[in-house]
Amino acid sequence: MNRRRRDSEAADDAEQAPGPGAGADSRAGVGHSANADAGLSIIEAFADALWLERGLSGNTLAAYQSDLRAFHHWLSRERQRDLIQAQRSDLLDYLALLAQQGRKPRSSARVLSCLRQFYGHLRRQGRIHEDPSERVDAPRLGRPLPKTLTEADVEALLAAPDPDDPRGHRDRTMLEVLYASGLRVTELVTLRPDAVSLTQGVVRITGKGDKERLVPLGEEATDWLVSYMRGPRAVLLGARACEYLFPTQRSDCMTRQAFWQLIKRYALLAGIIKPLSPHTLRHAFATHLLNHGADLRVVQLLLGHADLSTTQIYTHVARERLKQLHTKHHPRA
Repeated sequence: MNRRRRDSEAADDAEQAPGPGAGADSRAGVGHSANADAGLSIIEAFADALWLERGLSGNTLAAYQSDLRAFHHWLSRERQRDLIQAQRSDLLDYLALLAQQGRKPRSSARVLSCLRQFYGHLRRQGRIHEDPSERVDAPRLGRPLPKTLTEADVEALLAAPDPDDPRGHRDRTMLEVLYASGLRVTELVTLRPDAVSLTQGVVRITGKGDKERLVPLGEEATDWLVSYMRGPRAVLLGARACEYLFPTQRSDCMTRQAFWQLIKRYALLAGIIKPLSPHTLRHAFATHLLNHGADLRVVQLLLGHADLSTTQIYTHVARERLKQLHTKHHPRA
């Protein structure tokens, strides 16, 4: 336990930035030193509880402690109150100050999440009777639009691997399957041969929450899979066995990070300079389907989204593309 505390505090001391109001003359005075020590002890006890109950990493615990210490110091200096005495108005003012100092909404939301967990813990422990974070709303987070590629970009990306090389053939097949099915990268790299029906041209996926879905592959991706299974996969494996459809040269499961490196390399070869993400082809799959008139609920099923609102963000991407085309080609735009 002591070692965890030392490691967490060391990480916190190394990374902690000055909190709101740091550098201002302290108005707390010597009389608040005991309260300050008590506040830090409460923070430590909370971190210990998180470590024991949830097994959080040292970095996560250090971030929680850093956020709580910054709020603790501000509260003591500006309001002459300790953590136990904090009121709803204190939390609101503190979050407002963070926003004035240029904190992004996501960062402020993380601070509020930390405070909610902290005060929820104190209430369960019987240290406070009312939770000051209970009626504090999180900052509204603007949902970023997914980065997507044009259909021409995708064609260039798919053509980048060398199909005459076994690894290049594997990579081309992976890209084709990903664009044809909209799989998550983790679903792709952990795909097993028995999950694919080449005769029916579908793939069976067990996604988030162990929910199973059948996704069609289309003729092009199915043809690449047939070709890959007949030769290049066996060349890659040699005499070794692998339970995964797309093994590495060492017959291991490819990692998400390794596949991400492949996408970046082939994007460079294709001359694509747009910012990409590991889910670039999944985003393109959804956006291009909607651009061509697919029903939103069908796209939801194909992507494996539990909530339709998660899929609806792609309609905004499609709408933005339509606006761009209108602006470019309409004579009165």
